[in-house]
Amino acid sequence: MSQLDRGLGLLRSIAIYHAIPLRQRRLRRLYGGFVGAGDLVFDIGAHAGNRVRGFASLGCRVVALEPQPDFARLLRSLFRRSSQITIIEAAVAEVSGRRWLSLSERTPTVTTLANTWRDARARDPDFARVRWNRRIEIDTVTLDQLIDRFGLPTFVKIDVEGSEPAVLAGVSRALPALSFEYLPSARVEVQQCLTRLMALGPYRFNWSIGESGQLESEKWLEATELLEVQQTPAALSRPGDIYARLL
Repeated sequence: MSQLDRGLGLLRSIAIYHAIPLRQRRLRRLYGGFVGAGDLVFDIGAHAGNRVRGFASLGCRVVALEPQPDFARLLRSLFRRSSQITIIEAAVAEVSGRRWLSLSERTPTVTTLANTWRDARARDPDFARVRWNRRIEIDTVTLDQLIDRFGLPTFVKIDVEGSEPAVLAGVSRALPALSFEYLPSARVEVQQCLTRLMALGPYRFNWSIGESGQLESEKWLEATELLEVQQTPAALSRPGDIYARLL
């Protein structure tokens, strides 16, 4: 059953992230406001590579990190001919080393390092059909280590299923711009990320819903304003991403 689950999970992710019409156009429109040709981007939690593809189409140099072996192999296969894309089979965390990754083979998009987040989602009706059925040991690196190796990125995309605070805990310098995923039922992680970012530098924030490919606010918000927005029906209706940029 595990082999079947892995295959179905992989095919599901490919269909979701690569087969939906116009998704790449929306991504290029959104990320084009942050990056351009020659810019360095870190894609943390690259999964099936749709964001990697979007950044590369804008002419960016992309360092993509993905700890799931099946998806790391997929990324290497998809982008093997591109000299502007580097694939690293590892997760990003607050410290480097080895960690246990909880896999949901039927729904690999919710594979996570964050045990507290995983346990909380097990009580969430939106995750009623999710089962974390396997654990594997993986490598972890920090954002600081990636910056030391590749340079300071223009943009960092973070989508790591509850480990967003841990990723930001592993960087000691302000990043020019970044995004991190939010869930309506996981507001503690949002607060932790905002607190960490404001300790690093003077950031302003925006947000997008689901895969809309557009920012919801006409103006960039302070952290307190964003937290208020996160309580509105629109923000509570679906997951999305929070964007941050330095003043």
